[in-house]
Amino acid sequence: MTSQRTSNGYDTDSLIHRNQLLTEEIRRRVDQLGAINTVASTVSQSLNLEITLQTALDAVLNVIKIQGAGISLLDEAAGELVLRAQRGWKNDFVTQPMRIPLGDSLSGTVIHTDEVVITGDLTGDPRLAIAAFAEERVQAMAMVPMHARGRVVGILSVMNYEPYTFADEEITVLRAIADQVGVALDNARLYESTKEQASRLNAVLHSSGDAIIATDSHGNINLINSTAETLFDLHVKDLVGMPLREAPVHPKLREGLRRAMQDQEHGNTAFDVRLEDGRALSAIVSPVYSHQSPESAEEAEGWVMVVQDVTHLREAETTRMNFLHSAAHDLRNPLGAIMGSMVMLDSDKAELSQLHQELVHIAMTSVNRMQDLIDNLLNLEQVESGLGLQLKPQDVHELIERCMVDIQPHLRLKEQVLQLDVPEQMPQVLGDMHWLYRAMMNLLGNAHKYTQAGGEIIMRAYQENGELFLEVQDNGRGVPPDVQHRLFERFFRVASKERDEVRGSGLGLAIVKSVAEQHNGRVYVQSREGAGSIFGIVLPLV
Repeated sequence: MTSQRTSNGYDTDSLIHRNQLLTEEIRRRVDQLGAINTVASTVSQSLNLEITLQTALDAVLNVIKIQGAGISLLDEAAGELVLRAQRGWKNDFVTQPMRIPLGDSLSGTVIHTDEVVITGDLTGDPRLAIAAFAEERVQAMAMVPMHARGRVVGILSVMNYEPYTFADEEITVLRAIADQVGVALDNARLYESTKEQASRLNAVLHSSGDAIIATDSHGNINLINSTAETLFDLHVKDLVGMPLREAPVHPKLREGLRRAMQDQEHGNTAFDVRLEDGRALSAIVSPVYSHQSPESAEEAEGWVMVVQDVTHLREAETTRMNFLHSAAHDLRNPLGAIMGSMVMLDSDKAELSQLHQELVHIAMTSVNRMQDLIDNLLNLEQVESGLGLQLKPQDVHELIERCMVDIQPHLRLKEQVLQLDVPEQMPQVLGDMHWLYRAMMNLLGNAHKYTQAGGEIIMRAYQENGELFLEVQDNGRGVPPDVQHRLFERFFRVASKERDEVRGSGLGLAIVKSVAEQHNGRVYVQSREGAGSIFGIVLPLV
């Protein structure tokens, strides 16, 4: 049968053949685009690393008629490529992952040059970094770099066990698939790393000996650890999503947490709570910011509350205080005799040498310091016992004025400035003026000692929800968060070179706390290192 010519002069058989070639080319291009779309669609729907790897290999083998393919991921720390998936190979190099040193190898060339490497017969090729790979007897291979976030993260390799010539469009398809897989694998690895970190964090939280409760920005509980469940006899399933104000925890603790969450300006807030059953709890509330520093966020995005059962510590302190009370009384008599002798010697200065006069002065100073320590111990014991405490309506302005006048001589020595922030009209507070005065003077003295020369101290008073807040704020060096919950403990002093130079017994803040508790109030501290501190007392109003 002879072929016919068309009106434009083409041979009919030739035209049919050209159409067939064009159809096959279109089909091949469609298959290539389909493979790329399949990879893109699959990897965008899954963060599972293994699924992503196998899907990519299936797509490659479907669109390019070669016999094997593999994906290796870069281990930058080890300077190696690790084979993570293979398809169509003669030997298994994944179960015991093949690790390929970079160096001057074929893989190293791809990584360092960021270019596709195409080879023929690899038998005896000196660029093979792994001798065992020579047993594959590959006759043709193309190695394509995979990218993610602008860097090479691995290699997509395709190979044939018979001679094969890779067309330019095939390399183009391999490049497209490799980059799709590179981004997906990087996302999958980040996801797995995030899951691992979350799992580790969850294990740490639930193994902590401290009760931990976290809330979102609206005050709804979103995390509670095992210790908190045990301490408060609660269940996670009943609490998650519940507003903290409705949580079935002790009212004193819930109220303390709520107040701490209301004021996030000064960072962490610590307070103590003593329950009716005798248990003592110490809590610290910290705002959570997604930014690197609190200054860069307008509002906290949640809160974390850490609560410790410190009953055993309080019991130990009671035992220690009983011993100190007895010891203090036994020390007063001999100290009185020593001081009397020193006074008599000091009255005869004319008969003493300069050296002896200095020694007498040192002895009298030391005796005075010991007597101050004993007095503080006895004051602490007295206020804790409640003996002689007389609660009467007191004028807040009178209390503030007395403290302001008496602290001024001390402030002048360091050129410090005292500012008052007190409304003109203040309701009366139910308390004992002697002990309230002692507590506020202790707070002012503490701010004076730990604030630099020329610093500023603010004494503040305000009322809120039927309670009086008395605060002393300084712009000193602040207190580390991990010790804030211990600041009101007896004899506790923050360990640092600068603070060791400041003399003190470690009882001043303990007396403040005891005074507040005897007035049915509480104490708190808000501090951030390098930004100063606020020490406060909360008392019920008349």
